[in-house]
Amino acid sequence: MPEPRLSVVLSTIGMHSVLRRVLDGYDRQNLPPEEFELVLAVDAAEPDPAAVEEAVGERAFPVRWTQGARPGLSANRNAGRRAARAPIVLFTDNDTVPRPDLVAEHLDWHRSNADDEVAVLGLVRWAPEVEVTTFMRWLDRGIQFDYPNIRGTEAGWGRFYGANVSVKRAFAERVGDFDEERLPYGYEDLDWSYRASRVGLRVLFNRRAVVDHHREMTLEFWKRRAARVAVSEREFVRLHPELDAWFHRLFSEAQRQPPASGRGLRLARWIPPWVPLLGSRVWHSVDLSFRQALAPHFLSAWEEQSSEGPDLSERAAEGDAAQ
Repeated sequence: MPEPRLSVVLSTIGMHSVLRRVLDGYDRQNLPPEEFELVLAVDAAEPDPAAVEEAVGERAFPVRWTQGARPGLSANRNAGRRAARAPIVLFTDNDTVPRPDLVAEHLDWHRSNADDEVAVLGLVRWAPEVEVTTFMRWLDRGIQFDYPNIRGTEAGWGRFYGANVSVKRAFAERVGDFDEERLPYGYEDLDWSYRASRVGLRVLFNRRAVVDHHREMTLEFWKRRAARVAVSEREFVRLHPELDAWFHRLFSEAQRQPPASGRGLRLARWIPPWVPLLGSRVWHSVDLSFRQALAPHFLSAWEEQSSEGPDLSERAAEGDAAQ
């Protein structure tokens, strides 16, 4: 069998029925299956390995398994990158279903941008089957992802999103591992890309390399996640004190402002941000409302001196509940 041109490193824990759909998406890629391989990086905390095996089943493309030494995305991606055989490594997750030209688009852009330091960021969009709420639209405006603010193709190291990003394996080996011990889940991709930027990383945005995100996000879920983000960001800025604690500043500023009226939340369903004058006013109110809802959860976790670190169990439990 010829060597693959690209290795998909897919981190997984729980969400077994969605994982099956993700793998079905790789069966539908518009290039020969021997052109790529899939390295399934199964989390050390995976509760049901037999269900993972059932989801994999028989595939047209090669599938190999690996597992990190400890729970978390960092360990998964490290194990997957080490197991990868191809010169291009595509990092993604078990809730992001690839469009048929995903692998081909990543390969084409790396062929056109052959420098080792160039990474290719693809688009993560909500799956068509998912009902996109006002809260989920707000997450796309710089909280979970920040695609609307990318101008042109230069995305910058701060938008190295592990749900759909590819790198040259040789460059990844030069940068080194994701930080399994201090950043197991949360800020692990930012920490890696910041270190990579010091040795020349460029992140180019290919809007045609698309995955569909099969997960419903709620405000209640993000109240729990905000505490984990606080723990990770606090560790990130401790490791890199020259950088801004972005979420801490965002939530601190929101808490100092008068309470949002909530009127924007009622109007945002019908008024998108691009509507002249009214759109910016409505979405400013939406932004303040959600920041104020999450701020107490983030800031209380930030201020705790004896945090136990991020809880990884939500990756399986919340995902399974959403299926």
